Amino acid sequence: MRYLFKIIFSLIVAAICLQACKDKTSVDKNINMQKPNIIFILADDLGAHDLSYAGSEYYESPNIDALAKEGVRFTQGYAAAQVCSPSRASIMTGQYTARHGITDWIGASTGEKWGESHNTKILPPEYIHAIPENNITLAEALKAGGYKTFFAGKWHLGDEPHSPENHGFEINKGGWEVGTPKGGYYAPWINPKLNYKYKGENLTMRLANETANFISESKDHPFFAFLSFYAVHGPIETTEEKWKKYRDKAEAQGIPDNGYKMERILPIRTVQDNPIYAGLIETMDDAVGVVLNRLKELGLEDNTIIVFTSDNGGVASGDAFSTTNFPLRGGKGYQWEGGIREPYLIKAPMLKNGPKLIEYPVSGIDFYPTLLDLTGIDKPQNQILDGVSLVPLLKGEQLKKRPLFWHYPHYGNQGGEPVSMIRKEDWKLIHYWEDGHDELYNLTQDPGEKVDLYAINPDMAQSLRNELDAYLNEVGAKLPNEQPYYDPAEAKALYEKRKSQMLPQLEQQRKDFLTKDFQPDEDWYDSKLTKD
Repeated sequence: MRYLFKIIFSLIVAAICLQACKDKTSVDKNINMQKPNIIFILADDLGAHDLSYAGSEYYESPNIDALAKEGVRFTQGYAAAQVCSPSRASIMTGQYTARHGITDWIGASTGEKWGESHNTKILPPEYIHAIPENNITLAEALKAGGYKTFFAGKWHLGDEPHSPENHGFEINKGGWEVGTPKGGYYAPWINPKLNYKYKGENLTMRLANETANFISESKDHPFFAFLSFYAVHGPIETTEEKWKKYRDKAEAQGIPDNGYKMERILPIRTVQDNPIYAGLIETMDDAVGVVLNRLKELGLEDNTIIVFTSDNGGVASGDAFSTTNFPLRGGKGYQWEGGIREPYLIKAPMLKNGPKLIEYPVSGIDFYPTLLDLTGIDKPQNQILDGVSLVPLLKGEQLKKRPLFWHYPHYGNQGGEPVSMIRKEDWKLIHYWEDGHDELYNLTQDPGEKVDLYAINPDMAQSLRNELDAYLNEVGAKLPNEQPYYDPAEAKALYEKRKSQMLPQLEQQRKDFLTKDFQPDEDWYDSKLTKD
């Protein structure tokens, strides 16, 4: 009898354990069925060294610094172009610019129209003015995979009907055809997709609050939130409080006599001491904090992938002459590293014990396949992806070495020249379309691209040039045409005028920004207003 009782008891215990295991399996399965959320934060014109974690001793960015500490930093992260629209299109499509066809910022003139107002050696070719209809965007791929999709901020990837709503985003707050914050960063601003609530409202914070509200409303469903700041694009504006903070900081650090030098075409900034730009960066960082804090409040941190990057280098020349990307050469619009090297952060909490720092060169084209890989969604069959999934790197594994390509056959407003480029391992070759010459740099030995090694490494240069030419032929890249009316004497006179007049004017403006009695533009005072 006792033996029979033991058998019966053992069977009962086994049954209970079996059911408990089934219940646990069921729970685990439900957890695994909840795909990770995604928050993609894209800054505009933020340079590789415009954040304190990346080496700036002047700008302050504690929230983004915390994200960098918690996630993975790619020290050689690149934008797919040196200006905004092409780079943004590459993020959305996973393709190089020459393939999707948006090779300049949408709105830039080309061909003879360009030549009517610009004395340049060549005429830039035509380019596509919206994401091609046959492309499946990242948002469309995620939406098809069960995600709620949301967009806030700068679009600049086509006028209607090529809006975010027609490229996979169910909700759009503020994304339309323009690339700048019309009316500035303080209400009243002009945006048909986002009305302001009160005079003095800050656009950057409004976009963050809209994103945070979407997160709250979508917390029980997988979501993809794309927060695309207009900041830190010009016009650069900040509050009087932040201006004073950074004016005083610049004074405490010591203000050098000179903050500019001449580059090939325009003056370029050489120091980080613009208190207005510093305040704009800090406000953007405050806005990132709003989003990160909402995740914490809702307990979504452990199941949310966060990406932070920029669309091109910091504006060191042209536009607002805001920053320097030193020790990198150049800035937004330029062919050198300062124009294309970016902050590049990925936090994927489901991948534990991976590396915190990765030096493998990566590009904006890689986000598309990486995010699909992390969410378990298959790549669309009809979408050509030039990028690769970075998940092996995030796990501490290796990826096959590959070349990276850029095609920008246009003139940047900031002084950049029409070029195509290839980076392969340590080497970078720049091909100039004006006269056909090439430059060759070893980025490991010379990250500032000071020494052109073309003459002493002709075999390496020719090998890279052959690979670049083959790529351009493969994708059918559009090339510039000769300008029949180019006047070299006029071009030289313009350069000398910029050197003799523009350079000292910029130096004076820089010093004015740092004086104690500096008076901002009148519309800045709207930032002092409070909600009625």
